Amino acid sequence: MAPPPVLALALPSETGRVLSIQSHTVQGYVGNKSAVFPLQLLGYDVDPINSVQFSNHTGYIGSVSFLNTVLKVVDKLRSINPGLTYVCDPVLGDEGKLYVPQEMVSVYREKVVPVASMLTPNQFEAEKLTGFRIVSEQDGREACNILHAAGPSKVVITSINIDGNLLLIGSHQKEKGTGDLMTALLLGWSNKYPDNLDKAAELSVSSLQALLVRTVNDYTRAGHDCQSSSLEIRLIQSQDDIRNPEITYKSEIYN
Repeated sequence: MAPPPVLALALPSETGRVLSIQSHTVQGYVGNKSAVFPLQLLGYDVDPINSVQFSNHTGYIGSVSFLNTVLKVVDKLRSINPGLTYVCDPVLGDEGKLYVPQEMVSVYREKVVPVASMLTPNQFEAEKLTGFRIVSEQDGREACNILHAAGPSKVVITSINIDGNLLLIGSHQKEKGTGDLMTALLLGWSNKYPDNLDKAAELSVSSLQALLVRTVNDYTRAGHDCQSSSLEIRLIQSQDDIRNPEITYKSEIYN
C-alpha cells in the first residue's frame, strides 16, 4: 500500500502556509495559543511547533542551540522556496529587563536579523539590537533604518512609549528588485497586502485594540478589578474582529 500523500504537497494552500515556532501554554493565550487561531481565521494553514510547554505563562527561545536550529530550518525551507517569508519576533526582554542570557542578543543581531524578512521587536529589543536609544518618534524611525541596513525589508517596532503615549512604528524598505498576537496579525495582513505595510498595520492594530477592549469590558462586567492582575485575552470571542476588523486607528506615513 502506498504511503498517504503529504497534504501540503498534494493540496497546497491557496492562501499560504505558516510554520509557527513559539511557546505553548495549557491555559491562556500567549505564544502559539495566541498566534495559530488568528492566522487560521485569516485563511492560513498553520503548522505549529511548540518550543516549550508551560501551564499558564509564556516562554521564549532561551538557548543559542535552539535558535541555531531555527535558523537551519529557515535555511532549509528557503532552499526549497526562495520566496519564503521569515517573520521574527526577537523575544529578548521588555521594560529594561533581559529575559534571556546576554549572549542571545549577539546571536539575534549577527545571525537572525540578517535573514529575517520582517522583524517585530518592542522598544527595548530594538534598542538592544541596534545599540541605539529610542526616546522619540524620530529615534524610532532611525532604529528602523538601522535594522533595515542589517537585513529585513520590513520592521515594525510594536510598542514605543513616548511621554506616556504608546506608538507602533513600521517601516517597509521597498526592495529594488500585546506581542505574539500582534506578530501573527502583522504576518497575516502584510502577506495579504505585501506592498502596503500601513494598511496591514492599521488592520492589525485595530484588531488588537478591539480584542483588548472586549477583554477589559468582559472582565469588568464580571466584577473583576482589571488593574489588580493580568487578564487572559478574549481571543476566541473576538474572531469577527480578527477576520474583519473595523479600522479605528489610522497610520501616519512619514516622508
